[in-house]
Amino acid sequence: MATMNISLPDAMKTWVEEQVATGRYANASDYVRDMLRRDQELASRRARFDQLVQEGLDSGVVETTREELLERMRRIAAEAAGLKHSA
Repeated sequence: MATMNISLPDAMKTWVEEQVATGRYANASDYVRDMLRRDQELASRRARFDQLVQEGLDSGVVETTREELLERMRRIAAEAAGLKHSA
């Protein structure tokens, strides 16, 4: 495992020490590794979100009106619930 030295403002150092003191982390390195893993996961989710947004933008404009879309959603929900839906 590689070693990296970092400098933190006093308030951040205190925060890390408080997190270690809770017993959830064995030491400051354990805490920092956990934060880095969380940041990596968040970056991955952001990238997926950005990809989905781009796919939506690339899919073009839908000509369905708001009312038509709501009616379609109501019909699908009613069918899923086993109910008849009247317009």
